[in-house]
Amino acid sequence: MKSIEVCFSPELIHLHELEDKLVVVVDIFRATSTMVAALAHGVTEIIPFADLESCRAMQVQGYLIAGERNGLTAPGFELGNSPIAFLEGNYAGNKLAMTTTNGTLAIEKSKAAAEILIGAFPNLKATATYIQSQHLDVLIHCAGWKGRFNLEDSLYAGALAKLLEHSHQSADDGIVAIKTLYAAHGTNLADFLTQASHAKRLQNHGIEKDIEFCLSVDVYSQVMGLDQEGRIVLY
Repeated sequence: MKSIEVCFSPELIHLHELEDKLVVVVDIFRATSTMVAALAHGVTEIIPFADLESCRAMQVQGYLIAGERNGLTAPGFELGNSPIAFLEGNYAGNKLAMTTTNGTLAIEKSKAAAEILIGAFPNLKATATYIQSQHLDVLIHCAGWKGRFNLEDSLYAGALAKLLEHSHQSADDGIVAIKTLYAAHGTNLADFLTQASHAKRLQNHGIEKDIEFCLSVDVYSQVMGLDQEGRIVLY
C-alpha cells in the first residue's frame, strides 16, 4: 500500500523526502483556492513565483499579474489573491503570473517532487480520485502562515487523508492527528474556522465571500497541477 504524510509548514519541508513523491500543496486561505477558481473559469495557465519582482516582470510577456502580501494586493499588481475575482469568467483565455505570502512559496519548495497537485476544497474529491489512479506515495504540503501551523490547511489535509485511507497508509503521526481533527469538525468547517487566526485576519479585510468560496466542497471536477515547464494547468 502507498503511504501518505503531511508537512505542516514550508519551514519543515526539509525534513521530508520529496523525490518520487506526489505532493499536494494546499493554501486554503487563499492561494490554492484562487488557482483552482482561475483555471476552472478559463485562465489557461498560472506560473507561480515566490517573489514579487519575478512575478511583476511577467507583465511585459502578456501575463496578468496577481500579487498578495499579508492578505492585501501588492502595490503595482493588477490582481490580488481573491478566488471570487475569477468566478464570472472575466479573465478566461488569459495567462496568469501569481505570487502570494505563503502558497507560492510552498509550491517553490516542493519542486523536487515527482508531481505537484494544487489542493483546495472546491475540487477535493476530484483530487483524491486522481491520486488513487497514480502509483506514488503522497505528501500533503500545508502552506501555513509565515512558517507556522494553521487550522484551515490542516483540515483540508485531514479531509484528503480520509478519502485516501483505503489506498494510502499513514506514514506519520501528523496524518492521524489531521484525520482526527477533520472527523471532529469536517461537517462544520465554516463555524470551526472562525477560530482560525488567518480567517480573522482576512475578515478584517472584508472578504467574507472569499472565505465562503474557499470552504465550498466539490464544486469542480477538474484536477490542477504543475506541468513539466512549471506552469499550473488543468489536467
